[in-house]
Amino acid sequence: MTHDPFDRTVITRPEGPLSVAVAGDQGPPVLLLSGAGQDNALLSWRHLIPALAADHRVFAPDWPKQGRSRPWRGTADHHVLLSVIDTVLDHFALDRAALVGLSQGGALTLAYAIEHPRRVERLVAIAPAGTLSFPPVVHQLLWLTARSRLLNTTLPGMMMRSRAGVERFVRSALIPGPVEDFDAIVDEVLQEARTNGTGSSDWQNASIGPIRMNVDLRPRLGEISCPALFVQGDRDIGVAPARTAAAAAAVPGARLEVVQGAGHWVNRQCPDRVAELVRGFLA
Repeated sequence: MTHDPFDRTVITRPEGPLSVAVAGDQGPPVLLLSGAGQDNALLSWRHLIPALAADHRVFAPDWPKQGRSRPWRGTADHHVLLSVIDTVLDHFALDRAALVGLSQGGALTLAYAIEHPRRVERLVAIAPAGTLSFPPVVHQLLWLTARSRLLNTTLPGMMMRSRAGVERFVRSALIPGPVEDFDAIVDEVLQEARTNGTGSSDWQNASIGPIRMNVDLRPRLGEISCPALFVQGDRDIGVAPARTAAAAAAVPGARLEVVQGAGHWVNRQCPDRVAELVRGFLA
């Protein structure tokens, strides 16, 4: 089993438990929100949590149905995940906090800053979802995939049944370049897949409507009023760099940092660079 070096707090909701990694005992609070699929708080933030904990109070929840936030009854869609952020802030009596989110977590970071501006001090969106659209035929294929258990669960499960399959997936989809702890990352992804299953998340499936995206934050990005940093790998095939650049341009005063040679998991491929960017921005 992958070693978890962080203290955990379990928050009980009617649907199930929320497991939150907690670190740091002084400084301003920051929430770290991980991605979808075979991800969790430890996978996304293993390196960033200790980097921030020296001068921040850090809270990193496992999304429902990921990591230790299981079992979970019901669908963990966009509105549920927004309420999860409420739950974490309220449980720890945090009126305001900085939010840092990757991919799905980046979309929730942006959406929460739009819906609850008084509770967000600053935000960092790393390769954020929720800012994408697709050509009509591609969109309909994605919508059908999201509704097919065979396509979004069974086939991915077969592809990631072995360690070799997980290695191919991580290298092709998430981390295209060298990384020191590649074997550890593969082990963590494999454990998450075996423990909590494979395939797309409820949020991903529900965000795609039959005609258009159900979650498209682009028309409202101009409402974000807090300082914002966008971080993007230039070799990301999950979220095109041009999409993130356009999203950053739509947020008043936002800053964009592109990490050369990095893919979708820039936080694990280039942890020191991401920590430097995030720490500097939150200082």
